[in-house]
Amino acid sequence: MSHAPLRNAAASFKPLLPSPRSRLSTKPLTSGAAPSPSSSSPRRSVSASASSRRDFLLLVPSLAVASAVLRAAPAAAADDQASPPPPPPESRTPAPPPPTKEKEPEGDESAVSRVYDATVIGEPQAVGREAKGRVWDKLAAARVVYLGEAELVPDPDDRILELEIVTKLAARCAEADKRLALALEAFPCDLQQQLDDFMSGRIDGSILKLYTSHWPSERWQEYEPLLNFCRDNGIKLVASGTPLQVKRTVQAEGIGGLSKAERKEYAPPAGSGFISGFRSGRSFIENITSTRDSPFGPNSYLSAQARVVDDYTMSQIVMKELNGRDPPGLLIVVAGASHLIYGSRGTGVPARVSKKLPKKGQVVVLLDPERQSIRREGQIPVADFLWYSAAKTCTRNCFDRAEIARVMNAAGRRPEALPQDLQKGIDLGVVSPEILQNFFDLDKNPVMTELIHRFQGFRERLLADPKFLQRLAIEEAISISTTLLAQYERRKGRFFEEIDYVLTDTIRGSVVDFFTVWLPAPTISVLSFTDDDSGQSLGFVKGLLGSLPDNAFQKNTFGRNWNMNQRVAAVIVGGLKLAGVGFISGIGAGVSSDLLYAARGLLKPSASVGAGRKRAPVLKSAAVYSCFLGTSANLRYQIIAGLLEHRLGESLATQYNQPLLAGLLSFVARTVNSYLGTQQWVDLARYTGVQKIQEQLPSDEVTTPPETSQLEDGRTDVQNPDDSSSSNADRSSDPTK
Repeated sequence: MSHAPLRNAAASFKPLLPSPRSRLSTKPLTSGAAPSPSSSSPRRSVSASASSRRDFLLLVPSLAVASAVLRAAPAAAADDQASPPPPPPESRTPAPPPPTKEKEPEGDESAVSRVYDATVIGEPQAVGREAKGRVWDKLAAARVVYLGEAELVPDPDDRILELEIVTKLAARCAEADKRLALALEAFPCDLQQQLDDFMSGRIDGSILKLYTSHWPSERWQEYEPLLNFCRDNGIKLVASGTPLQVKRTVQAEGIGGLSKAERKEYAPPAGSGFISGFRSGRSFIENITSTRDSPFGPNSYLSAQARVVDDYTMSQIVMKELNGRDPPGLLIVVAGASHLIYGSRGTGVPARVSKKLPKKGQVVVLLDPERQSIRREGQIPVADFLWYSAAKTCTRNCFDRAEIARVMNAAGRRPEALPQDLQKGIDLGVVSPEILQNFFDLDKNPVMTELIHRFQGFRERLLADPKFLQRLAIEEAISISTTLLAQYERRKGRFFEEIDYVLTDTIRGSVVDFFTVWLPAPTISVLSFTDDDSGQSLGFVKGLLGSLPDNAFQKNTFGRNWNMNQRVAAVIVGGLKLAGVGFISGIGAGVSSDLLYAARGLLKPSASVGAGRKRAPVLKSAAVYSCFLGTSANLRYQIIAGLLEHRLGESLATQYNQPLLAGLLSFVARTVNSYLGTQQWVDLARYTGVQKIQEQLPSDEVTTPPETSQLEDGRTDVQNPDDSSSSNADRSSDPTK
């Protein structure tokens, strides 16, 4: 806790009077899908029949897949009902005991926090899943577990870790019929009666909050879940902090400003080594105390006295709580990290308690320390364990190297045979054993082997989503098939004569579809950790882009927790990328159309009907298409790739064991997206004038000479006025968007 002196040195602490409490109400998050705009225009009747045919083309494959799934579902259900699992036969030998409920969440704890062993020589060693069970065993076997939290700038993640550790140790103590207590430095010891009343239910949290008016406004909300858990589970709460009046007096006047009774209770006695050894130990205190600990600086004699008073007060309360327990239980002490570092070999609370308690009975855990120091031979470890929240970014030494070595040995591989980025990632400790195992599983397929070894982009996407190629194939199949069908329906007998235009539009749509799947796809990349040789400006850009997720709905990876601002920025950056793809493809389509049109005019001069007609500007078409891809297409594919496939689809495949349903969800979602995207593009192109609407002539004014209609890519095409399928030409330029 901070020991900065306060202005009212001798002011006594008084709780605020109860006031009408305003209840906090949280508004549920509501998400409303905006209705898709429907263009109502007198000219819309021209494309009515074409739209119905387009709906039919998209509906047929969806109904076929759905009917196949529905036919298979009753058969599977009938098999399950026809052959129920037989009851287990009676056996004379006793059945093995079921696994404990506690061991299961420990295996999944990598998504919650990560632990380092700080007692090893060199860099702290990351503790893997298998070894984390031994960490919990050591904590549960101790008499006192110290949790050191941040003091100068309190970290809300520390409270999350404290609740996690208390919850797990409470479960272990309940199984061992062991009592558990929690001592909090945040509560001065003269508030013990209020904590007892809170535990017994005589007062609620709103009344207890009145006694913490010296806290920042958000501090109570951080501690409230921990306090409620202890009350609901019968975990005793112990107030272990120095009274506020005593602390303020020492910070302003020193220990000499205390009364005789206060010095006897809160200050070390004059023969305990505090007075005689204090000056000789000041250099050590300066090394372990931050320079920002007090406005008077690290050499402040008053600040050092206040810290020693805090250490002595907490040590006395800890010893009183330990001696008053029969049988002995477990005591968790939550205090500032400066009171706990170096454990029993330092000058804080563990060192004072170790005079009456064996050293092995105490375990020191530092929560979310800002840096990790490399321990050399003969140096005192700063703590037993370093415990980090999953919200903290990890840039090196994130995973247990022993587990990584076991995965490598089981696969019979050597690090030299891996791609360079994975080699550097393993050296830095930022490649998890799960990612490495996924790489070896993909490497069993010859096609996958070529992709993940030769192409870094495919490797990053396949490690994040092993079904990425399947999703890409679905999108391309929908794009190519619907484009060819629409082209054939519009051109009829001229389909093969104008095959060059057909191929141009089909290839353009296929390339655009590739990037709309490629760019929003989630990735797992270690380049942001391994790139250290780029220039300053280029390195800044790489670091900025590397800190963003590839998809706004991408799951948090180990050691990375993207906030809302980063996810919104991912949508903007993804939109800019797709806008660039749209502009380049629009320019390319316009240029290729000009070249094909010129070549056709030279080879078949009779086909150049309407060559003098005014054509849409290529730059305008490319700009409109670029804006469309960067906004509408970007948002739709962000939702499909991140929310439907990466989150919902993966949950269906892994948690509910429904891979067929997950694949069907991806197919239907991309089919519907292709149809809706085409409708939006047609409306936008006509609204901006990129495409001209063919007006339907009255029946008595229909003439035999053909008219030329202008397509979105700048080409002029010959068709009859009553050809209602002209709207399908719109689809040929962008079949899926």
